Amino acid sequence: MATPDPIRLVPFVPGGSDFAKSRELFGELGFEETWSSDGYVGFQSGGALQDLNEPSFASNLMIRIEVQDLEAWWAAASAKGLPTRLSGFRLKPPTDFPRGREVHFIDLAGVCWHVGTP
Repeated sequence: MATPDPIRLVPFVPGGSDFAKSRELFGELGFEETWSSDGYVGFQSGGALQDLNEPSFASNLMIRIEVQDLEAWWAAASAKGLPTRLSGFRLKPPTDFPRGREVHFIDLAGVCWHVGTP
């Protein structure tokens, strides 16, 4: 009997040393919290943030977010001034790569996020 096809991959991403600030950051980036329990927060888009500080793991983790309009996402995210307000957060403008146009950001735990279109 064949294993049924998975329908979604739901990562649990480390929140770093300041879980409250990480929750704030992801809220600012448009992630809507749908549940929370014992050091975990789930998001409407799937995935979860966990109260975990493992710098070596986080700095080797990359996740891709797909958005409908990259330029609109960039305009909204960059207008918030998050790198100035949240120490450790880094945001790079849209750049063309062989795989497509992406925005990259490093979250407060050190995870590298790729934002692009499907």
